Amino acid sequence: QVQLAESGGGLVQAGGSLRLSCVASRRTFMGWFRQAPGKEREFVAAISWSGGSTYYVDSVKGRFTISRDSAKNTGYLQINSLKPEDTAVYYCAVFIGGSIGRYYYESSKYDYWGQGTQVTVSS
Repeated sequence: QVQLAESGGGLVQAGGSLRLSCVASRRTFMGWFRQAPGKEREFVAAISWSGGSTYYVDSVKGRFTISRDSAKNTGYLQINSLKPEDTAVYYCAVFIGGSIGRYYYESSKYDYWGQGTQVTVSS
């Protein structure tokens, strides 16, 4: 089992920033997803543990940055220039099968999920 624990969410005004953290019990490919009320869970960003490959959904490009600290087994999602539409529960997830290839955006491909951290952006 791979255990994940997200943190860093909170209430922030539009234009503000947060840094979300995900502590994992294993170093592996990590993705971030979010789910807003009444909407399907959507892919946000992903990173290989080496940091050699990163991926973002178009709506967050230029505002969000995914990274990791291998020494701490921790992944990060820096979320800047926040908008009310960024309000959601943010989840980290890991894929333990090796290279996820072109399926990084599919939530069903990930093996373990954290419980999520709430991000609320006020106008």
